Amino acid sequence: MNKMKPFLPNYPLDPQVVYFYNKTVVDSVLPEMISRIDPYWYQFPPMNPLWHGIIGFAIALLGIVGAVGNAMVIYIFCSTKTLRTPSNLLVVNLAFSDFLMMLTNSPTMVINSYYETWALGPLFCDLYGIFGGVTGNTSIWSMTFIALDRYAVIAKGINGKPMTIRGAIFRILLIWTLTVSWSLIPLFGWNRYVPEGNMLSCGTDYFATDWYSKSYVIIYATIAYFTPLFLIIYSYYFIVKTVCAHEKQMREQAKKMNVSSLRSNDKQSSAEMRLAKIALMTISLWFMAWTPYLVINFIGVFEMMKITPLFTIWGSVFAKANSVYNPIVYAISHPKYRTALYKKFPSLSCTPSPDEVSSTASEVTAIPEHTT
Repeated sequence: MNKMKPFLPNYPLDPQVVYFYNKTVVDSVLPEMISRIDPYWYQFPPMNPLWHGIIGFAIALLGIVGAVGNAMVIYIFCSTKTLRTPSNLLVVNLAFSDFLMMLTNSPTMVINSYYETWALGPLFCDLYGIFGGVTGNTSIWSMTFIALDRYAVIAKGINGKPMTIRGAIFRILLIWTLTVSWSLIPLFGWNRYVPEGNMLSCGTDYFATDWYSKSYVIIYATIAYFTPLFLIIYSYYFIVKTVCAHEKQMREQAKKMNVSSLRSNDKQSSAEMRLAKIALMTISLWFMAWTPYLVINFIGVFEMMKITPLFTIWGSVFAKANSVYNPIVYAISHPKYRTALYKKFPSLSCTPSPDEVSSTASEVTAIPEHTT
């Protein structure tokens, strides 16, 4: 007969269920980590070793591709004069935060996948949670400020104030100050960083029973997800609305002049619309990557349904995948970036056409620098 696994006190067991098994997902955790393990995870057996191999390989691949891709973005944007504009400083900041995420979090998950548990102790659990929070929040707020900048330039028109170098640096410093401060708070008692059910990554304690700790997760979601989402939707709603109104005026003017179009090339969409599509696609991919984390945290906070250790891994996997998206999007869609990429790394880029190099979109993307 199998021996029943003892549970920690105060854990609400289902009286209709008898729990018989020998091993749990917690059994291989280091003794010093036990105090950080929520009793909820004691009901699950260890994950299949095959999953550890798959996850370790996937995270290693994402880490290498993401680190290399974002390093190339940083290098190309910083070394190409035509790309060194105020708006592109936010792009570089985004690439740096993605690079830092892959550099700090991916190796940790690969090591834990090899040992099939959290093998690095409490200190690294805190560091993993801090770096994950800082880099993740920096990415989303960099994208948010990029959207707000596009709104100011496109939607407000002549009334909009283009971003200056000084303004871009101020925004970047503000982002890092707030994200670092917020990510350090759990070290001082408002919530804490704990291993997730997969025992491969650490995050906020969304199974905490007191509302003081739960409030951190809820406010976190408001700051890092819902507020940026609202600002981005607001910005791009008016960007698209403005562009559509401009296109309508162009068609009406062409009709008055008895010409089919005022554009020299009917196949070329407006620069503003192309830019809006690029940024909107990038942001959509980001939210696609981070929504699993939001869902997992809210399920835990509000006890909405049962979460398995395997289910919790997808938050980490999709978040890491996001750091690979941005270099690919810019390599494909940013005309001046593609031109610079071809010049510096010819084997990694298709030759841009003359139309791409001289496209109006590239001129709009590179906002003139201001020294004020």
